[in-house]
Amino acid sequence: MTMNKKKIDSATIISAVIVLALYAAVFIAEQLIPATSMLFTVIKKGATYALVAVSMNLLNGFTGIFSLGQAGFMLIGAYVYGIFTIPVASRMDVYQYYNGGLVQFTLPVFAAMLLAGLAAAFFAFLIGLPVLRLKSDYLAIATLGFAEIIRALFQWDKLGPVTNGSNMLRLFPSFNDFNIKNADGTVAVYFSTLVPMLIAGVCIGVIILLINSTFGRALRAMKDDEIAAEAMGIRLASHKRLAFCISSFFAGVGGAMLAMYQTTVQAKSFTTAMTYEILLIVVIGGIGSVTGSCLSSFLFVAASEWWLRFLDQKQMIGDFEVPLLRNGFRLVVFSIIIMIVVLFFRQGIMGTKELPDLIRGLQGKNKGGADK
Repeated sequence: MTMNKKKIDSATIISAVIVLALYAAVFIAEQLIPATSMLFTVIKKGATYALVAVSMNLLNGFTGIFSLGQAGFMLIGAYVYGIFTIPVASRMDVYQYYNGGLVQFTLPVFAAMLLAGLAAAFFAFLIGLPVLRLKSDYLAIATLGFAEIIRALFQWDKLGPVTNGSNMLRLFPSFNDFNIKNADGTVAVYFSTLVPMLIAGVCIGVIILLINSTFGRALRAMKDDEIAAEAMGIRLASHKRLAFCISSFFAGVGGAMLAMYQTTVQAKSFTTAMTYEILLIVVIGGIGSVTGSCLSSFLFVAASEWWLRFLDQKQMIGDFEVPLLRNGFRLVVFSIIIMIVVLFFRQGIMGTKELPDLIRGLQGKNKGGADK
């Protein structure tokens, strides 16, 4: 028993060291590599998608609730963050058709991100009252419809003094504002890539603690067998509602991060395709694996926006033009790669395993090799 505990402790410690080493590598790379490198674009968006994917996995993978409303909750978070962080002096430029807008004060960045998550959770609570009575596909359709309603509502001209209608929000703080600058305006120390990694890491850490708590075990029990869980004293309705609100809270924070990454917010960009991308990331990483959602987020963003970008451009080898390489061919190849991954990894890249589980497996193999 003691040996098993030591193994668990050592695997957890090694996992923590690996994560800290990744953070250190990102910080060092940010100081040495030009800020325009696509590497940092992938890390920023990958961290944002990782948080939203893990929040979705909390529902789909650990609770058994099939929700497709992540884009709607991200939209709420992005708008709340943008509305409350635009400088007062810039509001006339942003809300030029609405006389400067209704909100005439500014919140600190992290306070606005917290408010973004709370606003998404509040809407989730209201939506969850009727919607969580549904199951399976019906629940997915209902949450998807909610996301579409929210997207249309935020573009409504009557709400223009708050949301700026169909016009975009801009001039709010972005990740670049975390950089430390000299008096002449040049950047002394870069933090624009490390900060989103830290925000996502802290939020994902909180989700992991929830999953491994008594509440998380209750969610797993509900997913396995609702009747048995209810017989054990677990209140299904309240646990589902709380899980739905928690997931939406972190999706709202992810929406605020996406607003900081894009530097603008416009409702029409939060389409159902965004929800499908997040769902695809969850499936590729492994439904029920936080590590898988994180890995697949960065791989998804890197492959779709960086590694395969050359396929959209004509390539010449001497006088010979490489066939098929045209605008849009990147998506074709990317779709084929996804199909291959799904065929060969039926449970996703990680299945239901986490990073410590992989380390324990390696330790077991090394021990087995040593015994031989």
